[in-house]
Formats: sequence, structure tokens, C-alpha cells
Amino acid sequence: MTYQTSIADFRQTIEGAGAPWNGIDAESAARMRLQNRFPTGLDIARYTAKIMREDMAAYDADPAAYTQSLGCWHGFIGQQKMIAIKKHFGSTKKRYLYLSGWMIAALRSEFGPLPDQSMHEKTSVPALIEELYTFLRQADARELGGLFRELDKARESGNEVEAARIQQAIDNHETHVVPIIADIDAGFGNAEATYLLAKKMIEAGACAIQIENQVSDEKQCGHQDGKVTVPHEDFLQKIRAVRYAFLELGVEDGVIVARTDSLGAGLTKQIAYSKEPGDLGDLYNSFLDCEEVDASQIGNGDVLITRDGKLLRPKRLASNLFQFRAGTGEDRCVLDCITSLQNGADLLWIETEKPHIGQIGGMVSRIREVIPNAKLVYNNSPSFNWTLNFRQQVFDAWEAAGRDVSAYDRAKLMSVDYDGTELAAEADERIRTFQADAAREAGIFHHLITLPTYHTAALSTDNLAREYFGEQGMLGYVKNVQREEIRQGIACVKHQNMSGSDIGDDHKEYFAGEAALKAGGAANTMNQFAAA
Repeated sequence: MTYQTSIADFRQTIEGAGAPWNGIDAESAARMRLQNRFPTGLDIARYTAKIMREDMAAYDADPAAYTQSLGCWHGFIGQQKMIAIKKHFGSTKKRYLYLSGWMIAALRSEFGPLPDQSMHEKTSVPALIEELYTFLRQADARELGGLFRELDKARESGNEVEAARIQQAIDNHETHVVPIIADIDAGFGNAEATYLLAKKMIEAGACAIQIENQVSDEKQCGHQDGKVTVPHEDFLQKIRAVRYAFLELGVEDGVIVARTDSLGAGLTKQIAYSKEPGDLGDLYNSFLDCEEVDASQIGNGDVLITRDGKLLRPKRLASNLFQFRAGTGEDRCVLDCITSLQNGADLLWIETEKPHIGQIGGMVSRIREVIPNAKLVYNNSPSFNWTLNFRQQVFDAWEAAGRDVSAYDRAKLMSVDYDGTELAAEADERIRTFQADAAREAGIFHHLITLPTYHTAALSTDNLAREYFGEQGMLGYVKNVQREEIRQGIACVKHQNMSGSDIGDDHKEYFAGEAALKAGGAANTMNQFAAA
């Protein structure tokens, strides 16, 4: 529907209502509706799920069409990210938001900062989704409000060509609302708890939910030790629970991202139930670290299983957890991924200990032998030391090729002493192209960084505190923040406008007409940035 069509529709509605609606202006109503294109979270979820499905199909046709996101821990951070993307690239296409359970635990829990162990309030997850979309919708309202003001000026000056151009820009306005991949951790309980939380997340706007195969009450960050996985059937129940939540709410295109932590998880809480040799439970149990025993060796409280006519005792720790055989992580990852895709998941997430395309691609190749269009969401994690990892990868490649690496100490390649070297330059180039290379060679459809804005907030605050509270004083803020905001065209320099003051003024005029007491008058200090 075009802007003019919308105005005409409202004019007809208002005229049909008669005298009681005489004070309602059709164009003002049309503007307000355009500024709130998505009235509910479910409208957002349906819209963004369609985007993700289209992007997945585009990637299947061409791996260069991969997608990206950054983790955002506050609505303002997500909003500024999308405003920046539109400013620098002209479009939000193939650029999403990621909602990190780690950052909710560390930054959004009422308990204060927590480790990534699912101890934060589960309701904080849908609350952040709703907050992110509130800020993104406000970004739409703000940008459209600016276009409406430009349109009014063009009309007042009689510039019909400019007015037509602005109306076209309004009709073609691209929303800041994009897909969110949202972290539900291990589901915060059993399958029913997972279903109930998934519904809340979808109602808040989530079109993609990421769930992992760890035990809910033993959940650990994927980059820490002590991870405990669950048998496949337990995990598949939760995948089905999320799918039912999507279907119940009418989001048929909803996306499920199945994450496996098996590469780094050497423990399981349960021995899987098995009916017959070779079934899924038996395959899971085949990875257990067992020793063969006979009846005379059975001790008090021993747990035993049988396989191929043999009596086996799985290795059980004092924690009552069972241990997998060393070196089975990759095989377990592949089985996890195939099983998840065969039972309703759409995308995979393999949590690795390093960003190595060969390692990831090797597992994806095995998965694709069974599921040809398998594709990954991959965590370009700040938990990796990217500089050291890639310098070591280049060192190893050079050494294998017979090049002289005697000038380098592999264990100390992080040192600034190597920054200007040929090895460091090649490593940086591999980091720069990692996403495109991994999309092409390792089946990665979506690249994300889980908690980049956690680190950028810490770094920028440290720099400001050093300058402002030091000898630079106020210059530490003006030179390094405000002056750069102005010169780089950061819209937030007009913070009153960013917070919605102009939107509020527009509404005052709609509601009160000439009696409106508006904030944007001549005495508003924001006018000092008119040329910014």
C-alpha cells in the first residue's frame, strides 16, 4: 500500500465516522500507522521468518550469500547497529541480530553478573527480544518522521518534484526490523518448560530459536570445561517442543538452530534408553568409556550395560556422571547434527574450540553425506584468541610446506614483535576472509559474534574514563566522542532526537494542533547540531 493510498483509506474511514471524528486528520493517522508497521511480536516473527527462509534458499544456491549478525545486550545497542548498517551499506539485507544467553546472564539478570550457566531468569530472554524490537520499531518511526518533515517542507516551498521524490522514499522505506536468532540455552527445564519459554520468545518477535544439547541444570558456556550432554531423544523432545510452539502461534516458517556441544563435552548424565542394537540410544551409549567385566567383578552400586553379548561397566565419576571415550567428540558431533536435522531442526551450530575451517568443513562434509543441504550457524567467538590462532595456523602451514620458520616462536606469536611480519600479514588476511572462506568451504550460512558489544562497551568506557578523569578532562569527551560523532555523522549526537523528542512533537501537533507545546523550538540546544 502506498502512502497516498493509506491516506485515502483513512480519509474514507474518518468521513464514514461522521462528526465525532472531525478532529482526526487522515494523513496524520496514515503517518502513525506507517511508523508502527509491526503492531505485535507475532507480526515481526512471521515477517522475519520469511526473510530467513529466503536467505537460506539464496545461500543454498550460492554460498557467497551468507548472512551475519552481532550479539546485542540492549535495545539501544541493537538499534544503533541497524542504523549504522543502513547508513554505511544502504540496506539491512542478510544482516541480523543475535541474542546471547551469555550476555543476558552477565548483564541483564536481577541477580547481577552471572556466568553462562542458565541461572538468570528465563523471562529475561523474551524481555530482551521485546526490548530490541521496541528500539528497532522506534528507529523506523524516527526515520519516517524525518521523511514526513522533509515532505512538509517540500510542499510548503511548492517543490512538487522533491515532494514526489520523498513520497517514493516513504513508500520504499526499509525497516530496521530484522531477524533475531535467540538463545534459549538448554531450554531451562524439561520439554514442557522449553515449549512455554519458546512461546514467550516467539510472541516477543523471535523467528529463530537456538537450543543446545546440554543438561539444563548442568549447563556451561560452550567455551568452558565441564559440559554435560543429554541422550538424543531428550534433545529431540525439546526440538519438537519448539516446533510445536512455532506452529501453535502461526509462525510456520520459524527456524530452529540445533547446537551441539559434544566436541568439547566429555560427560553425560544419563545412559540412553535402547530397545535394540544400532538404534539411536545404542549409538549414544557406544561412545561411553566402558570396561568389560564378569559377574565376579561387579561391585556395589555398579551400573552395567550389555553390547554384543558382553557385560560392560561404564566409567562413572563421583559426580554420578558418565564419561565418554576420549577422541569421540567429532563423531558424536556428526551424529548429533544428522539426528537433529532428521527430526525437525533447520540449522546447525557446532561449538568448536578454535576457528579452523578445515576442522569445521571436515565435519560438515560428513553431515552432508546424509543431509546434502546441511548448513551452519557459527560462533565467531571472542573466546577465541583470533590473532594467536591464525598466526599459528599460518606457521603450521608454512612449516608443512617446507618454508623457513626459524624466525618465529610458535608459542609467542601473539607478541607485538611479530605485528609487522609477513606471517602476521597473512594471518590477518585469513581472519579478514574467514567468513567468506568458511561459508564457501565449511557450509556456514550465518556468521555471528556472540558478545562483541560487551567488549566494545568495555573498551570505549575504559578509553573515556582514562581521558576524562585524567589530564584531558572535558577534552577527553569532546575530542574523542562528540567531535567524532559530528564528523562521522553519528545520528546519536542529537540524542534528544534519537530518544524520540521529534516523534513526540509530531504527536503533540496531531493531538493538540496549534495549542501543542513542542520541545523542538528555537531554544532547543539540539539546534547547535543542525549542520552535523
